[in-house]
Amino acid sequence: MPRNVAFNEEQAIQYAMEVFWEKGYNGTSLRDLTDAMKINSSSLYNTIGDKQELFVRCIRHYTELRNKDLQRRIKSNASPLQILIQYINDAVTLITSKANSCMAVKTAFEVANKDVRIKEILKLDGENTYRFLCLLINSAIRQKEISDTENPELLADYLMSMLTGWYESYIVHKDADKIRNMAQYFIHQLSK
Repeated sequence: MPRNVAFNEEQAIQYAMEVFWEKGYNGTSLRDLTDAMKINSSSLYNTIGDKQELFVRCIRHYTELRNKDLQRRIKSNASPLQILIQYINDAVTLITSKANSCMAVKTAFEVANKDVRIKEILKLDGENTYRFLCLLINSAIRQKEISDTENPELLADYLMSMLTGWYESYIVHKDADKIRNMAQYFIHQLSK
């Protein structure tokens, strides 16, 4: 008779994700994971697999949470430009208030170039964010909140690149004002 799993797998994935998020894939030991998940290593291997498989599941979980956040924002009653500005401001707050603000960016630099599955998950996450931004920018153009001379696809790509750059800049310089000023400059240029 199969043994019942003695832990909440979804919660365990959340705990493991937080450890990977803090320490990165290479900096996280199996012991770190099992301690955080409150399970032994045999339970991990029997239910999820090895560290690599757990990491893949954690990245999927993280990107699913991000996608749910984007969907929640789209359903907002705010105008497209207001949603976009709030998204930018929330990103700046996250970048400047947490040591490990974006697990996707951190993972892209650490693991994605070596692991095809991780790269594909992050690629899909980026595509979801890109579609979200394009939708908002196109809607803002239609509502005359953004000039119709703007290219929505270019603006979406540009903003995604800037967010990654702000993350890197904050890691190196720890200058929150610099990040906030760049964000406000972009918002000002966008809403001219």
